[in-house]
Amino acid sequence: MFAAHGMAVIDLREAGIAESIEEDDLEAYATFEENALAKAKYFHKRSRMPTVADDSGLAVRALGGRPGVHSKRWSGRADLVGQPLDDENNRLLLAALSGVAERIASYVCAAAYVDDSRAIVRRGEVEGRIVDRPSGVNGFGYDPYFFSRELGRTFGDASVEEKERVSHRGRAFVRLLAELRARGMISA
Repeated sequence: MFAAHGMAVIDLREAGIAESIEEDDLEAYATFEENALAKAKYFHKRSRMPTVADDSGLAVRALGGRPGVHSKRWSGRADLVGQPLDDENNRLLLAALSGVAERIASYVCAAAYVDDSRAIVRRGEVEGRIVDRPSGVNGFGYDPYFFSRELGRTFGDASVEEKERVSHRGRAFVRLLAELRARGMISA
C-alpha cells in the first residue's frame, strides 16, 4: 500500500532495531488508538525515522467490547504461543458467549504514523458475528469464528485476497494513507 504511494517501508529488522523487553509494556492502554500511537512513538524514538504501527483486536458487543485491546492475551496464558494460545482464547470466547444469542462483533485496527512533527491515527473496522463452530484454516486468532457479513463466510474460510478487501487493518491503513495524502506528505 505504501509502495503504491511512492513510500519505501522497512521493518524493524531492516532498520537494525533488535527486540527489547521494553516492548512488552507498550500495549498498556485502554484503546487501540493509544496502543498504536505508543508503539509508533516508541519505534520512532528508537529509529529516528517516520514510523507506522498498528494495534488490532476483536470487539464483541455482548461482552462490552471485550476482548478488545487484550485480544491476543485475553486468556492470560503467558505460557502459550501460536495455535495453542489461539485455541485457549477461542475457548474463552465461546464460554463467555454461551447462551448469548446476539453475537455481533467487529475486528478493529488503529494505524498510527509518527514523525518529528506529527502523530496521526486512523481506525478501520469490519463487522460480523461470532459463530459456535470454527470454519476454515486460513488466518489466525479468532478468524475461524468470525463470520464476515460482507464476505458471507468466516475469515478462516476467506482467501487472503478476499480478507484484504474488507479487513480492518486494510481499512485503517487506507484511511491513514488518505490523511497523509491530504496533508501533502505523499503523492496521490
